[in-house]
Amino acid sequence: MSDGDVNDILIVGSGPAGLTAAVYAARANLSPLVIEGYASGGQLMTTTDVENYPGFPDGIQGPELMQHFRAQAERFGTRFITADVERLDLTERPFRVWSEGVERRAHALIISTGASARWLGLESETRLRGYGVSSCATCDGFFFKERPMVVVGGGDTAMEEALFLARIGSRVTVVHRRDQFRASKVMADRVLANPKIDVRWNAVVEEVLGDGRVEAVRLRDTVSGTTEDLPTAAVFVAIGHTPNTAILQGQVDLDREGYVITDGTRTSVEGVFACGDVQDTVYRQAITAAGTGCMAAIDAERWLESRHHPTPAGAASA
Repeated sequence: MSDGDVNDILIVGSGPAGLTAAVYAARANLSPLVIEGYASGGQLMTTTDVENYPGFPDGIQGPELMQHFRAQAERFGTRFITADVERLDLTERPFRVWSEGVERRAHALIISTGASARWLGLESETRLRGYGVSSCATCDGFFFKERPMVVVGGGDTAMEEALFLARIGSRVTVVHRRDQFRASKVMADRVLANPKIDVRWNAVVEEVLGDGRVEAVRLRDTVSGTTEDLPTAAVFVAIGHTPNTAILQGQVDLDREGYVITDGTRTSVEGVFACGDVQDTVYRQAITAAGTGCMAAIDAERWLESRHHPTPAGAASA
């Protein structure tokens, strides 16, 4: 089944990157179609307070911020479909995208499917997510200034999180399930040399404790089997992210972790662009995602123009 129309720009994903791309594409009179997914809004939908997004001096709730993004895109004529993309075909033009059995076509495609934080899989972790449990120290560390915090993980990301939090908190405890870090030596050495950071080797978080907010973690020693409750105000899970690129396998070039490889926002397929956490392994912030969304829309608009695609008179990208 096909909807019959060919869209100028189709955007897959509706986090800060995808919705910013929609704002810019819509203001360029390209009438973008966003397939937003059932889990629309990206990772900010599970974030309580956002205090580092410019323009909100008193902070804003994550879901409310995403409602503002969506309303702004809609105001300029963005069309939305609430469905998950099941598959796509980038081997021919127009590009073909299927959701709920319906085929939709587009001259240009913007991928903004994001990445998902890996979690420990604990019920208590899920219950307290946003209330002391987080996967982003840069986003949430400030809320726990001068208080003890826990970082779970042993890679470079965990080391970066611990070093960042050590500048904010009273004490940071890194919990790692092995007896040595898998992080690079330079990062591991910095953590081990920091007087505000403790390390619990051969330990796993068995439960996050607290009523309405994090109060402690229950640690289990993987060698002796003994448990201990460690008081803490926050738990930062830093065991990696998984890019949401399953539908892109074999379609565009991905790195060994599964992230889309881009030159700016251009992918290996001409006319296909990627923005946000699906191609960002470094920053993973709402504002950087929004910035690359802007870039992707402008790149897509200019690419369409270079192919003498009939864009409406008066189209502008700013």
